[in-house]
Amino acid sequence: MKRTTINAEGYEIEVRFGGKNGDFVSLTDIARYKTSENPGYVIQNWMRNRNTVRFLGLWEQFHNPVFNCLEFEAIENEAGMNSFVLTPKRWIEATQAIGIVSKQGRYASTLAHQDIAFEFASWISPEFKLYIIKDYQRLKSDENGRLSLGWNLNRELTKINYHIHTDAIKEHLIPENISAKARSFIYADEADVLNVALFGMTAKMWREQNPESKGNIRDHASLHQLIVLVNLESMNAELIKSGLSQAERAIRLNQMAINQLQVLNEHRSIKLLE
Repeated sequence: MKRTTINAEGYEIEVRFGGKNGDFVSLTDIARYKTSENPGYVIQNWMRNRNTVRFLGLWEQFHNPVFNCLEFEAIENEAGMNSFVLTPKRWIEATQAIGIVSKQGRYASTLAHQDIAFEFASWISPEFKLYIIKDYQRLKSDENGRLSLGWNLNRELTKINYHIHTDAIKEHLIPENISAKARSFIYADEADVLNVALFGMTAKMWREQNPESKGNIRDHASLHQLIVLVNLESMNAELIKSGLSQAERAIRLNQMAINQLQVLNEHRSIKLLE
C-alpha cells in the first residue's frame, strides 16, 4: 500500500491507500488532536463505548467473511461496564477483524479503514472530521488523476505496440493474393487470441454482454490489464515468428497473462503490516 499524509488543521495524518481492503487512516495521528502524549489511551476510550463496538462489529459483518461473530457478541455484552477495556490488539485477535490494524514496536500505531477512521474523527471533533475529509478528498482526486494518466499512457502504448503484433501477422500468417476481407479476418482472429488470453472472451462476446457500453473490450481494461496486454502483444509476435500454432500460442499467452496479473495484483495488495 502507498503511504502518504493528509493535513487537517495543521495535523499530519498518515494514509495508506491502494490495498485490497481499501484505504487506511491513522487513528493514532487523529487522536493526537486530543493529546500528543497518549494517543493510544484516546483510542481505547473510544473503543470502550458500546456504540463504537456495535459500529465496528457491523462494519466487519459487511466486509469480513471470517469475522468471529461469537467473540464479537461476548465483547458487545461487556461494553459499557466500568471494568470493560478494549484495545485494538484485543479486538483484532479476538474477532479476526480487518478494519483496524495495530502496529507494535518502537513506532507503534493504529490505523483503520476510512469508514472507521471518519467515525473516530467524529467522536474526537465533528469540525476536525470535516478537515480530514476535505484533505482526504483532495488526496483521492490527485491519485485518481495520476491513475487516469497512467491508464491513458498504457492504452496508447498498446496501440503503438500493436504494430509489432500486426507486422508479425502480416509477414508470417497472411498468404499472398488474398482478399482484404480475408486479411481483416486474420487480424481480428489474432486480436481475439490476445483478448481470450487476457479477458477470457472475444471482442464479439464482450459486445454482446455489454450492449450499452461505449468503445471496445480494451477501452474498459484496467491499468494492470493494459500493462499485461503490451507484453502479450510482443510475446505473440515472437511466437508467431517461431512458427507455433495458434492453439499453442493461446495456451502460452493465457498462462503468461495469469502469471503477470497475479504478480501485479499481489504487488498492489501487499498486507499493511508487511
